Amino acid sequence: MSLRENIVLALRTVRSNWLRAILTLMIIAFGIMALVGILTAIDVGINSLSENLSSLGANTFSIEPSGQGVRGRRGGRREKQGEPISFDQAVEFKERYDFPARVSVSMRCTGTATVKQGDEKTNPNVAIYGIDENYLESKGYEMAAGRNLTALEALRGGFIAIIGDELVDELFRGQPEKAVGQYINAGSIKLKVIGTLKSKGSSMGGSDDRRVLLPLQTAKRYYGSDRTNYDVIVAVNDATQIEAGTDYATGLFRNVRDLRIAENNDFEITQSDNLISIIRENTTYFRWAAVGIGLITLLGAAIGLMNIMLVSVTERTREIGISKAIGAKQNTILTQFLAEAVVISLIGGLIGIVLGVLAGNVVAIISDGSFLFPYGWVLVAIITCTAVGLISGLYPAMKAAKLDPIEALRYE
Repeated sequence: MSLRENIVLALRTVRSNWLRAILTLMIIAFGIMALVGILTAIDVGINSLSENLSSLGANTFSIEPSGQGVRGRRGGRREKQGEPISFDQAVEFKERYDFPARVSVSMRCTGTATVKQGDEKTNPNVAIYGIDENYLESKGYEMAAGRNLTALEALRGGFIAIIGDELVDELFRGQPEKAVGQYINAGSIKLKVIGTLKSKGSSMGGSDDRRVLLPLQTAKRYYGSDRTNYDVIVAVNDATQIEAGTDYATGLFRNVRDLRIAENNDFEITQSDNLISIIRENTTYFRWAAVGIGLITLLGAAIGLMNIMLVSVTERTREIGISKAIGAKQNTILTQFLAEAVVISLIGGLIGIVLGVLAGNVVAIISDGSFLFPYGWVLVAIITCTAVGLISGLYPAMKAAKLDPIEALRYE
């Protein structure tokens, strides 16, 4: 029999025992769904973060205390945390960084603020940041209406603010021009809106459009403390000079932090592309966990499939005897039953792949990312299903192939 005839016969057998076959292939489907779904969700999350970081450009890097970023845990050990970057250190670095670049200094104030405008009011999940004049450019924001802060306003402070696109939608019915010049209450501070931002979407840390941006000095006055960490982002004018820029920044920041020659850096410099590779490295354990969950489920499915095939051999003993009596060889019977096991496994696998891709891309919907079809993981799933079918069907197929035709014809 040809491969096509074996597949047709296998599908016919599945239809004749559809309830039993469906129960088995659904076990396989859930195993593959767990495998593909978790791995797809991880890839979607990384791609979403990569898209958000790419908006910063390849010419930016950030400086942060050691042990607080994604580098904080490497190989199961937590690095010693460096002291927070103080306001004076951040400003001194900005003033002394004599390199063709723009330095941004900012601070996160809170992520649970409520913003009011007239009778309108947001949920208490708005983030407030203190920024300088270079923040918007370094973070990849674009103005929808109004203007950016000036260097003088960032240095001296003032009761003015720039708001994100979601706040414009909630407080000003999606009209950026109408928001400019209006007053809002962010937390306990009354602010005049001088600008609105275009939508930037969401990142792994939440929505980038649900923010109120204050002058850095104002934020420091209301939210700063001795332990506040100030974020430093450097955008080099020429992307080809990024390595020279980071080397110069490392030496200068060691000087700003008063580190002696023998002391290690208590800060780390991270570029966007390096950050993605670090995240990929740290998600390896999640990938192995997903593979483990999928394989455990598939092990149960393989046992169920082998049981079904053994029952099928018993039920079709006379049929096997007739086939052998009219000239069917052992290899023909073996191939027939193996094809049936693989077809059942692959049907379950295809259902699992569809469910897994849809489940994994829920992350894309949540993070406003792009839909991802994981060709690599789909290929792994198909190979795995084929292997499960072959392994589960091998013993029953060998048992069927070795049946004595005379004894098989006598079977009742």
